[in-house]
Formats: sequence, structure tokens, C-alpha cells
Amino acid sequence: AGLTRGALYHHFGDKTGLLAAVVAQLDAEMDARLQAISDSAADPWDGFRSRCRAYLEMALEPEIQRIVLRDARAVLGGASPDAQHHCIASMEGLLDRLMRDGVVAHADPQALAALIYGSLEEAAFWIADGEAPAARLLQAGTALDLLLRALARSLRVAEIAARAGIHGGDENEARREARRRQRPRDGHASFLERLAEHLKATTVEFR
Repeated sequence: AGLTRGALYHHFGDKTGLLAAVVAQLDAEMDARLQAISDSAADPWDGFRSRCRAYLEMALEPEIQRIVLRDARAVLGGASPDAQHHCIASMEGLLDRLMRDGVVAHADPQALAALIYGSLEEAAFWIADGEAPAARLLQAGTALDLLLRALARSLRVAEIAARAGIHGGDENEARREARRRQRPRDGHASFLERLAEHLKATTVEFR
């Protein structure tokens, strides 16, 4: 913009201050992009999933990878407390709505937001720091899908526990009840199990 190095340092203090200002600008742009994804989604759950995945995909963009995920962590120690609080608060609002809509099982939305945000942030650092970031993105995406499916499935477990009269937070009992309800009731599964055992025994005899 035609400014000398001295003028920049006078305005931002030093290299660290200049880097912090650049990171803040990039953070704001990333946040705007993520918000646009949420706003344009077909439904809140799809928007939340797409938003999480998009955050990880940004780790492949050269400017974000170098400045936000490498330089900022090395020089500034990572995102500023204000930026972290803003991201967690934004995610908290999304999760609170999903809980009220019955998409995600009820929990403290701020605690859940902090856990998910921390996981995404560390995954982004992990992607950017590797020699094969594209491969790491695929691995992180698979792990993210597993995490988000568990969020939605936890609601199903909670519903079954309530209907079965399971109280006291016995999650293991609720999951056993969920598996029991998923089993066929016509004996078809037990027949297949007996058939499989018979074939196994027959195979052993002919060896």
C-alpha cells in the first residue's frame, strides 16, 4: 500500500504486532466464509457439518496454512483469546439450536463447543504441519465424520433410555437396550448364526 517498513512498525509496534494484525484479518475472513456456509445450508445440521469440514479444508490454503497455522503458532502461540472466545461462542449458538431442534442430545453447549473447537483447531494444525497435508485432510475428515455421527447417535440412545425407563445416566444400559431393539424379532438372525457355525464346522472337517 506504499507504506515503508518503518511506518508499518510505527503503526503496529513491531513484527509481532504486524503479524497479529494480519492473523486477525485472516481470522475475520475465515469466520465470514464459515458463517456464509451455515447461512446457505439446507438445514442447521448440514450447515454445522459443512462448516466443520470447511474449517479443516482451509488448512490446505497456502496463506492460511503459512500465516495462521504455522507463523502465528510459532510466534504468537496460536489464536488470540478473543478469537478463541468468538469461535467458541459462535459454535455454542449453533449447537444450542441443534439441541433445541432435537438433532443433538442435550449437553452443556459451551462445554461441547469448546471440545469440538479444540479438536478442529488441533486437527487443522496437524494437517498444516505434515509433509502430505492433503492426505492428512482425508484422514481428519474421516475422523470428523465419526465424531459428528456420534453426536447425532447420542440423541437416539438418550431417546431409547427415556422410553425404556432407564434413569440415572446409565449410558451402557441404554446402549444395550438400543442394540436389543435393533435385533430382528423373527429368529432370522439366530438362524443365520447357526448356519454360519455349521458351515464353519464343515469347512474344518474337509481340511
